[in-house]
Amino acid sequence: MSETFDWNPPTHYNFARDAIDRLAKERPDDRAMLWTDGSGAVVDRSFSELSDHAARAAAVLRAAGVRRGDTVLILMSREIEWWELMLACLRLGAIASPGTVQLTPKDIAYRCAAAEARCIVAGVDVAPRVDETPVDAAIPLVHIGGPRQGWTDYGEAKAAIEPLAEIADTAFDDPALCYFTSGTTGQPKMTIHGAGYPLAHEITGRFWLDLGPGDLHWNMSDTGWAKAAWSSLFAPWLMGAAIFVNHAPGFDPAAAMDLLERHPVTTLCAPPTAYRMFVRGDLAGRSFAHLRHCVSAGEPLNPEVIDLWKQATGLDIHDGYGQTETVLLCCNRPGAARQGAMGRPTPGIDLAVIGQDGALLPPNEEGDIALRVGEGRPPGLFLGYRGDPDRTASVFRGGWYLTGDRATVDADGYFWFVGRADDVILSSGYRIGPFEVESVLFEHEAVAESAVVASPDPTRGEVVKAFIVLAKGHLPSDKLAKALQDHVKAATAPYKYPRRIAFVASLPKTVSGKIRRKELRDAEFRDWEFRKADA
Repeated sequence: MSETFDWNPPTHYNFARDAIDRLAKERPDDRAMLWTDGSGAVVDRSFSELSDHAARAAAVLRAAGVRRGDTVLILMSREIEWWELMLACLRLGAIASPGTVQLTPKDIAYRCAAAEARCIVAGVDVAPRVDETPVDAAIPLVHIGGPRQGWTDYGEAKAAIEPLAEIADTAFDDPALCYFTSGTTGQPKMTIHGAGYPLAHEITGRFWLDLGPGDLHWNMSDTGWAKAAWSSLFAPWLMGAAIFVNHAPGFDPAAAMDLLERHPVTTLCAPPTAYRMFVRGDLAGRSFAHLRHCVSAGEPLNPEVIDLWKQATGLDIHDGYGQTETVLLCCNRPGAARQGAMGRPTPGIDLAVIGQDGALLPPNEEGDIALRVGEGRPPGLFLGYRGDPDRTASVFRGGWYLTGDRATVDADGYFWFVGRADDVILSSGYRIGPFEVESVLFEHEAVAESAVVASPDPTRGEVVKAFIVLAKGHLPSDKLAKALQDHVKAATAPYKYPRRIAFVASLPKTVSGKIRRKELRDAEFRDWEFRKADA
């Protein structure tokens, strides 16, 4: 595999035309997607069929009044129509704004107003909540899943319409994608990517996913998360690979492993939560005959999980790192993985750990993870936060884009994650990264998952608190809490052990499977303020 990545962006680019329609002409009968659902239905779609469905979807949106530059909210799960409609927006030069099916009417109303949406497309799970939302009656509604009063029936409209052959000749920086991402304060921000952003995912597809023609890639991410753009849309098809999709409610690790045994999935991208559930489940006797490469993203993966997965499958898990605002920035590449590390920067990406003054820090010194911004925008970097120039300016400093994450870099150039800047715990003058403590906790057989956060303390300022989900067969007790504390003391610096432990049934997570430490931390500090006021 080439170690270089030459970034010479064209003036105009349209992924639907320059990738999908090209493949439809060059390899019309090759598989583009293998889609399944919880009922056992299977759809095997070629590149020529994919192109035709996308062209018909574009015609449906055009008939609904969508024009170039309009924003379309796409509120769906893994229905096969999601891929058709994402491509349809690109074909029209419209701005696709995907959202999770977990959105509330309040969330939908905010997104509709903030993005100035000109159309809403929703599946059966979300449409009732859209109906509860006071959206402008002039905004057309398109329903996936059959007739619904007041909505255009997508299936019926698509069957009756001719494909729209026209494809917008979008400029490289024409807005094309709008992802809402939560910040530490205020409402979710709108991350805008240009029409050329998909092209930068060659970095993702080549250097991390290791994809090519003949591969079948399964990315388990929710479609409302930008990771779906990475690995369920742009990177696989840029590399000529096919995409595997399982549209089923919730996540069942046993059912997922059944699918890996039944279908010829060659590469797997799953969040750490899924891998933790796999290795704490029953992997004995499983055989994934086609699987050759595994990756994980969203948050760091515990070394113990990597060990257990390799013992059962013979495969490493290659951690990767990036953000909604970027493409892949850093990863453990095939043949060069270092257990527990984030990996090294990918070709084409100038990533570093810097100090407050913007200077590079020496090996093993903690600082801010930053992407160098030269004369031109780095491959895949977002255009900005829509309607918020101050927030956009706040993430740039001295020629760097600041990711908001903290890490160290070792002498070999591997990055080691510490935590979000606001996740780092400051206790009696010590800086403690939650991930290290969580990894040590997972090494104990009683722990299925944990989240480590700062908890206010009158003497130390903050102390480490661990919220722990127990593995099957273990019950909470003071004795177990003490055993877990002793385990951490023995495995890492004693000052890092959790002075407080709470056993919980589940942890709050984002749609991508990331643990919402901020939610737990905020609750700790709210409770502290309440107790102080009550005293």
